Amino acid sequence: MASVPAAYRPNPGSVLDPDRAFYDRLAEQTEGRELVERFVLPIRSGRAWEVPAGHLCRVLTQEGPQVGDFNVWNRHNPRERLWAARTRQLQRAHVSRYDRLWSTLPYLRPLLTVTNDTLESYGVDDDGGRVHDLLGSRCDPYVNRLLTGVDFDLHCHSNLVRAVAPYGLTEFDVHDVLNIFQCTGLNDEDRYFMKPSPAKPGDFFEFFAEQDLLCALSTCPGGDLSVPLWGPDARDPIDVCRPLAVEVHRPPAGLTGGWSPPPVAPYRGGHGLRLA
Repeated sequence: MASVPAAYRPNPGSVLDPDRAFYDRLAEQTEGRELVERFVLPIRSGRAWEVPAGHLCRVLTQEGPQVGDFNVWNRHNPRERLWAARTRQLQRAHVSRYDRLWSTLPYLRPLLTVTNDTLESYGVDDDGGRVHDLLGSRCDPYVNRLLTGVDFDLHCHSNLVRAVAPYGLTEFDVHDVLNIFQCTGLNDEDRYFMKPSPAKPGDFFEFFAEQDLLCALSTCPGGDLSVPLWGPDARDPIDVCRPLAVEVHRPPAGLTGGWSPPPVAPYRGGHGLRLA
């Protein structure tokens, strides 16, 4: 495959050029971290939680491979939330260490930065598959009904809807996801494919909250995606479903000195509109 330069290329020192030494320190200096919260998500469930700005959050496959569909918002303003399409353009279609998840307009700033990823070395497999997917979206009961004619209430979309309800959010607030631990790509027909997750017990994906966050995660009802979910070979994959664990940590004192939450995008134009 020809190597074509990326379209979105930042100037040195921009917000797209993170201070890697800072994020390395956050990842490596684990002694002195304070565990603020830890919980386990059962199979085919969802949960929402808060991560304060300046804290670290880790998602773990404690029992083996399992895909997790992840949503994230500004805790104080849910209109500012993950913009998957722009993140694919500014970062990559599959994210790992140093990549950032970007928020929607008119804010356009990092919500979080990935600090550690035990699957970083997976790279690109023989089929073109990569891990931690932003290409696809969440499974949902509407598509499932179209494909199968059957209603099923534990899809990732529905899990996330239930998870955010205690925070006053609704189905309209659930958005395109980061599929953590999911291996995907595009085939020769330019069609989306999913492969079994390569995660093993103890693998984790960790990020640094660049602002106060509300996060939500669904333990995908497809489990590790080793079983076809639709089509003639489909069956209930409940036997390949596993829980996921989540931890929130406060970094050691002084480690985030000099850091501050990123400001919103500085554009102050009027979009070319003129008042009469």
